[in-house]
Amino acid sequence: MSGRRIMTGDDIRRAVVRVSHEIVEKHAGTDGLALVGIQRRGVPLARRIADAIRENEGAEVPVGALDITFYRDDLSLVAQQPVVKGTAIPFDINGRTVVLVDDVLYTGRTIRAAMDALIDYGRPQAIRLAVLVDRGHRELPIRADHVGKNVPTSREEVVHVMLDVIDGDDAVVIDRLPGAGGGSVQ
Repeated sequence: MSGRRIMTGDDIRRAVVRVSHEIVEKHAGTDGLALVGIQRRGVPLARRIADAIRENEGAEVPVGALDITFYRDDLSLVAQQPVVKGTAIPFDINGRTVVLVDDVLYTGRTIRAAMDALIDYGRPQAIRLAVLVDRGHRELPIRADHVGKNVPTSREEVVHVMLDVIDGDDAVVIDRLPGAGGGSVQ
């Protein structure tokens, strides 16, 4: 990755610990709390937050995985053959406070799709949002409740979150988009 590194592994670890504290504080404990990571990088981030909560609070918070592929409003623009990664929510979300976890918040469309998908599994008492990076440029009225790092970007840039379990390294990198209209945007 040739871009500008804006978060190291230690920065990510500190952000995850801080976000875990914020989540517990806002919820006033862990009872009735659940984390649901948005496939792909939101899932390991949700697990890291749950691990930090377990370490600091001594409480197990259930973690699920949500695939929003077929809920996206830009599915035809993403791929002709979308890759479905699977949803696994092994707990009842009814009446719980569910914290959706994702790597990058950009336009808000992914989060809108995630809320639509989540509601198909039940009726949570509340849905909150935790993201590692908020890069701005919202197209929908969506904001994160918990943010690891706010990063002002231009639309000509792309934010890459790399996590050890997927990419072999923990880092956040900003790159310029390759040419007009090329590359994937987070």
